[in-house]
Amino acid sequence: MDHHTTVIIGAGQAGLAMSQVLSAHSVDHVVLERGEVANSWRKDRWDSLRLLTPNWQSRLPGDAHDETDPDGFMASAEVAARLAAYTSGFGLPVQTGTDVMSATSDPAGYRVGTNRGDLTCANLVVASGACVTASVPAAKAALPSGIHSATPLTYKRPSDLPEGGVLVVGASATGLQLAREIHASGRPVTLAVGEHVRAPRRYRGRDIQWWMDASGLQDTGYREVDDLDRVRRLPSMQLVAGSDTLDLNVLQAMGVRVAGRLTMIRDGHALFSGALANHCALADLKMNRLLDAVDAFAIKAGLAGETDPPERFAPTAVPDAPLLDLDFARGEIRTVLWATGYRPDHSWLDLPVFDRKGRLLHDGGVVTGAPGLYALGLPFLRRRKSTLIDGAGADARDLAHHMLARLADRQAA
Repeated sequence: MDHHTTVIIGAGQAGLAMSQVLSAHSVDHVVLERGEVANSWRKDRWDSLRLLTPNWQSRLPGDAHDETDPDGFMASAEVAARLAAYTSGFGLPVQTGTDVMSATSDPAGYRVGTNRGDLTCANLVVASGACVTASVPAAKAALPSGIHSATPLTYKRPSDLPEGGVLVVGASATGLQLAREIHASGRPVTLAVGEHVRAPRRYRGRDIQWWMDASGLQDTGYREVDDLDRVRRLPSMQLVAGSDTLDLNVLQAMGVRVAGRLTMIRDGHALFSGALANHCALADLKMNRLLDAVDAFAIKAGLAGETDPPERFAPTAVPDAPLLDLDFARGEIRTVLWATGYRPDHSWLDLPVFDRKGRLLHDGGVVTGAPGLYALGLPFLRRRKSTLIDGAGADARDLAHHMLARLADRQAA
């Protein structure tokens, strides 16, 4: 049976970042990947998807990639190609085509069961991704027969959908992008809106991500926030690749109908919350707080005279009588697309490391009660940007430092 000091599960940006850091420290390890390198970027994305972060922000440890278009936004195929080049360029020890079926305790530390045999290791890094499974509400079970159902992991392009109207459930970045794309294909779209995070694509002449990066907001640590559990569950910012802002006002101007949060499906009817105005007002308030923070940073950093002046945006428009009840029997809606988030798949992890809701218990990626077990790539793992390509390296370096200290203590014992 093969033994490695460290086994990393997943060859996406998080797993590869950890592999590069460990390689730089000459730590024996292997990366196990069920498909190809960057498999999710290759297989589980819709055709038109592009990163929401500019190319300059897609930084991995040691990557000296000569960025010819720093302000561009990579398509998923380009991300996959870059990660593959990163793997080969550093000679990272990735074993593809390896399905991990179990991970259990072992005298050596951990035993990892795969379709290619078992391995043991002292350290195990779970970097299998935060967006493995679509998180679909229980309401889906009551969807009438004959209504097509899809998620962002199964949707590829509008032409694959039945003719007729589409109900998009969820108004984070994914929901807005797909609502716009599907509406542009000629299908009427209704968008069910719950809690969301509104933000302009550009502010004071620069990308909003530039401001968040330069001001240190993206580096906010997990111990610096008051309600970490809530922050980790926040939806993604309403952004789209490019220079244009995409928000509910833009979609409504295009003809997309907005409704409140989908509360249930009962007797063939989709029922929506009456709190749409409240959700929109709260999103506007939080956006303005973000812009206030940017303005304060611009003054402190001496940038106020070098950038465009501050501005504020029109409040989100809300229909006077928002839709509360949609009868599927009328034939208006033929498809429901559940853009309601994602969750990781840790079903193979046979260890007592989960809370009562099935979430991995960890302190900044150091898994609770399981020495030598680490997690990477989860929302706000160690800092706000943890799920971004840009955040994978910073988190990997922190956890590698913890791992190296643990290995040194074991050797000294």
